Amino acid sequence: MAKTQRDELVFVPLGGVGEIGMNMGAYGFGPEKSRKWIVVDCGVTFGGPDLPGIELIMANPEFLEERADDVLGLILTHSHEDHYGAVLDLWPGFEKPVFATRFTAAMLAAKRAGDGIVENVDLTLMVPGKPFQLGPFTIEAINVAHSIPESNALLITTPIGRILHTGDWKLDPTPVGNAPTDVDRLKKIGEDTSTPLALICDSTNALKDGESPSEAEVAGNLAAMIAEAPNRVAVTTFASNVGRVISIVRAAEKAGRQVVMSGRSLHRIMGIARELGMLEGLPPLLDQDAYRSIPRNKIVLICTGSQGEARAAIARIARGDHPVIALAAGDRMIFSSWAIPGNEREVIDIQNQLIDQGVEVITANDGLVHVTGHPRRGEMRQLYSWVKPAVLVPVHGEPVHLKAHAKLGRESGIETVCEARNGDMVRLFPETQLFKAEVRTGELYLDGLVLCTPDESGVKGRRRLSFGGHVVVSLCVNSGGQVVSGPDLVIDGLPETEDESLTELVQDTIAGVLKSMPPKRRSDTEVLNSALFKGIRNEVNSYWGRKPNVSVFVHRV
Repeated sequence: MAKTQRDELVFVPLGGVGEIGMNMGAYGFGPEKSRKWIVVDCGVTFGGPDLPGIELIMANPEFLEERADDVLGLILTHSHEDHYGAVLDLWPGFEKPVFATRFTAAMLAAKRAGDGIVENVDLTLMVPGKPFQLGPFTIEAINVAHSIPESNALLITTPIGRILHTGDWKLDPTPVGNAPTDVDRLKKIGEDTSTPLALICDSTNALKDGESPSEAEVAGNLAAMIAEAPNRVAVTTFASNVGRVISIVRAAEKAGRQVVMSGRSLHRIMGIARELGMLEGLPPLLDQDAYRSIPRNKIVLICTGSQGEARAAIARIARGDHPVIALAAGDRMIFSSWAIPGNEREVIDIQNQLIDQGVEVITANDGLVHVTGHPRRGEMRQLYSWVKPAVLVPVHGEPVHLKAHAKLGRESGIETVCEARNGDMVRLFPETQLFKAEVRTGELYLDGLVLCTPDESGVKGRRRLSFGGHVVVSLCVNSGGQVVSGPDLVIDGLPETEDESLTELVQDTIAGVLKSMPPKRRSDTEVLNSALFKGIRNEVNSYWGRKPNVSVFVHRV
């Protein structure tokens, strides 16, 4: 970027633009050499089978660390893991304030307590509709409907321009357990023409036409399914979807059933909701210990595990190893969720296990039992018409979603659309311009208790081990080339058949290599090491059709 001393308003996505998850965006204001920065969201994504041992992935904050003195604070739009899950891992080192609503603050405190995290953050409560100042930025949280309480868009105002950062949102006129999107405030933002507006907008459902169904419609369908069920009803949903749980509890009460909850995250989140007064007027939610004492036709079970997590309640119930809860033929199991991409196989496996037991399984394919928390194309157009952005930057999506969103924005008459990716820098005002790959970005892995870069994680080695197993050989030779100890052999992760022992094959290969080498060459540890490595690898490859990982330790005594 050309050096300049004029005030500029820029946006730098560090995560979540080019993928779904790991959301983190930085906004800078001022001359290039002396910008002040605020950060919006600090989320995670989850490691898949291609990253063995890696539970969480988060955006590398190196760009912010290099400017730490000019970073003013972190604002959280809501408490889904992909927006706040990395706060306690990344933010304590900055020693800068975190701004969040009551529910998000309580979720952060519960996460810290539940995970035994020592580090803490300086947390300040923000209230929708009450702006606050951070350096040159005026920030106002605006309530939006989503699938977790107290989700917010952010209006960020500077002397030269404004930003509406939507966070995750939808236009649900009848949400459950939360206020609807503040349409009046959005319209007033569009009526203000004092400075231009940039819209930084969720793209998750940019491929879907129409409008997202309301949470109230899901509530009605769940109520009917619970009322007509002859036996037990079990429901699994996202633990963070407090509104969905409220709908299930109301439906159970209307049907004359008691509600039992199973799952640590459900108890934690619903405990927070009750403390904040979100469950007023609802009957008590019982612990799983009450399950066996309630008649079969008088119970609704809400349990965790909608994404197929192996240790969650529904997975254990399906396997038959839950200590308290079991389902039987004729019971009804409702998956009030859909599988996040990458989790499909695990979810289907659980459903198949239940079906084999005679349980009736109902999913989103059978009726409206789940609805997205993100806007479809019709809702996006509605938002454009209200806020009248001069600039659109699609975020929160994979390339296919971002491209579709950008096209929709252009078709809707938005003057300037910037198709950014992680690491780009977008000058929003004045004179909007996109600078590709301006900022170095990357990922950090949470590997057990260690936060590390991909290169530091050892994942490449784990992948090799998962495909090739491991052969380890250790022996000692003296100066005359005689083997005085060993060879000792360990084989892990390679096939053994009744017809031929791989252990015997490797032992024979080692014996053959030793016999083929004169004593003088055997006394050279590097030469012997290389010969054994090549011999074992080649012989196993001839037998197995794959080259194993081989480690040879030759010790000179």
